[in-house]
Amino acid sequence: MPSRKEIQWSQLRVGALVLLAMAVLIGLIFLMSGSTGGLFAHKLKLRSYFENAAGLKNGAPVTLEGVTIGNVIRVRVVPSRNPTPVEVTMRVGREYLYALHTDSTASIAQAGVLGDSYIDLSSAHASGPPPVENAELRAAGSPTIQDVIRTSEDSITQVQNLTRKIETLVDTLNSKKGLAGQLINDPSLAGKITRIAGNLETITNSIAGGKGSLGKLVNDDTLYTRANSAVDKLDRITTALDQGKGTAGKLLRDDSLYNNLNAAVANTNQLVAQINSGQGALGKLAKDPAFAKKLDDTVTRLDSILTGVDQGKGSLGQLVQNRSLYDHADQTLDQTQQLVQSIRDNPKKYLVIRLKLF
Repeated sequence: MPSRKEIQWSQLRVGALVLLAMAVLIGLIFLMSGSTGGLFAHKLKLRSYFENAAGLKNGAPVTLEGVTIGNVIRVRVVPSRNPTPVEVTMRVGREYLYALHTDSTASIAQAGVLGDSYIDLSSAHASGPPPVENAELRAAGSPTIQDVIRTSEDSITQVQNLTRKIETLVDTLNSKKGLAGQLINDPSLAGKITRIAGNLETITNSIAGGKGSLGKLVNDDTLYTRANSAVDKLDRITTALDQGKGTAGKLLRDDSLYNNLNAAVANTNQLVAQINSGQGALGKLAKDPAFAKKLDDTVTRLDSILTGVDQGKGSLGQLVQNRSLYDHADQTLDQTQQLVQSIRDNPKKYLVIRLKLF
């Protein structure tokens, strides 16, 4: 039988072990709450008001730009704060006070589609002073669980629509509709495409082997040589032009052509100025009304004469329009020519002078 003293000592060791375990447990709790500075760290209480709690619970984390800085300590409904009756009280570590401002915003976020809700603080556009104890931060909107479910339903609906379209496409392909359907289900079309691919391979092999016009164009250096020669000739021509050689070169480099053109333009300007001033025949024609009238009368008379000739009036008109007059004149000229020729051949016949005395 163990003595009473031994039993008490055993109980004392068990109690000390329990106390040590509790101390270790408390220390672990302090370490696990290190994100908020520990149990005895200085903390700041803040408030925000939302339309809906969206499943937010006590103890939910509070983050700043994604970094956990505290926890939610109370969620309750304050009817006097309609239309935002949900009051969320949170406690954050004062060591993060430098990153918070009175115009920072709070929003309820979801950790994934089915995750828990938490408070996310944002100071992206904030520039005010640091908040004080029990300060209120403006709510920036909070997605409700219904919104999350609605978004999920929209995604599911889109997936279902896409699935139906894929099924319709597969049915179309299986029904031999369209080129793709015929390609999949019609062996003859596949055979034709195979033959086309074979012909293309034969053509490319012929081109690679230098056969035909395309093959020579790809493999024969003659075209390259000719093109290179043409480029060399063109380079020589441009060099000669730049040096002022030949007619075209002189046209580009010789100033005499420019001077001649300039002088011609000057003479033209002088001629136009003389015409505008009424000098010379052209000037009088352009500026003198009397001369212009005379010229107009002359042209009118000439037109009248030509009209009469065209109408067969007068000798000249008869000569132009009357065929018989032309024939008679031609006959008379022919006979005159014969008479002159006869006189030349036998002048005695026509030039005999006879004298008679009474």
